[in-house]
Amino acid sequence: VGKKLSGLDPIHKVTIIPRGMALGITQTLPEKDAVSLTKTKAQNMIAFLFGGRAAEEVVFSEVTTGAGNDIERATDIARRMVCEWGMSPKMGPLAYETSSAPPFLGMHSSENAKNYSDARAEEIDREVFSIIDNGYKTAVKILVDYRDALERLAQALLEYETIDGTE
Repeated sequence: VGKKLSGLDPIHKVTIIPRGMALGITQTLPEKDAVSLTKTKAQNMIAFLFGGRAAEEVVFSEVTTGAGNDIERATDIARRMVCEWGMSPKMGPLAYETSSAPPFLGMHSSENAKNYSDARAEEIDREVFSIIDNGYKTAVKILVDYRDALERLAQALLEYETIDGTE
């Protein structure tokens, strides 16, 4: 998925060797420092993060808990697109939520004050879901369209365990 989407950081390596809680990883490395994120890159990052889960569905018609962290990260990006970055035409360029991190160590902050209605919260949830759903569908479509490449990649990983981006 990461190889077929534009604007993403290049794939550095893919491995099936477990690392910490991960059963394998796809590692990217930026070519240059970035100070901002485009809407297209954010959308493509979400699709990229769903590559593993989508591959489980495409290949095994079953999903596992293995993509839990990827789902969390994708959801965070989608929510920030809607609530912080004004990247949802439907919701407009408004900041519905802001970072709740305390400015000084040792200070505690309460949860973000909700400055919108329950109806608006439902709209936000629907928009976040729509962005996630589009990213997931994009990942599935790429894997279905390039199933032969997916199979070759899987075979290479079974043989070598780790391959670099060029390979």
